[in-house]
Amino acid sequence: MRVLKLLTAIFFCSLLFVLPGYANDLGHIDAGLNSAKLQGSGRLTWWGLSIYDASFYRSKNSSTDFALDLKYQRSFSGSSIANRSADEMKKNGVSEAQAHLWGKELASLLPNVESGQTLTAIYSPRQGTIFYHDGKQIGKIPGVDFSKAFFGIWFDPNTSAPKLRTELIGRGCPPPIFNEACNP
Repeated sequence: MRVLKLLTAIFFCSLLFVLPGYANDLGHIDAGLNSAKLQGSGRLTWWGLSIYDASFYRSKNSSTDFALDLKYQRSFSGSSIANRSADEMKKNGVSEAQAHLWGKELASLLPNVESGQTLTAIYSPRQGTIFYHDGKQIGKIPGVDFSKAFFGIWFDPNTSAPKLRTELIGRGCPPPIFNEACNP
């Protein structure tokens, strides 16, 4: 009985150290959206391999601002993430030339990621897309055209990951930059 009480006490004490760190992981999203709420989440897999866990947040105070948080399950170079993003943009109708330019811009700001690290993109019409690595701002790409192409990787109706799109949108609507009719 003493051992059980001791283990229970150790467990609850350990939560005091773990939970505050977990809550801080989303501070940049809450600050960027001026109070965020999770709309949906899912996991991207490729041939059975887990690539990342994605979470879609909406602002509680704005109908236009939103965030996508990706927690990687594998290590990738920033350039491979940028190249894959450009390829996905092309699949959604972005011209080869424009996708190449945006891919180069992404490659200049995206870092290498290790398993367990996050990349976050927050959209605001006034600022464009702001990127974060593990909660620290790493860059910004202005303009609604880039934002629509970038977030279209996950939210365009023709995404190459329709199951993940459905999980992210949940019972809500896709981001308004897609001008998609929605009745949640």
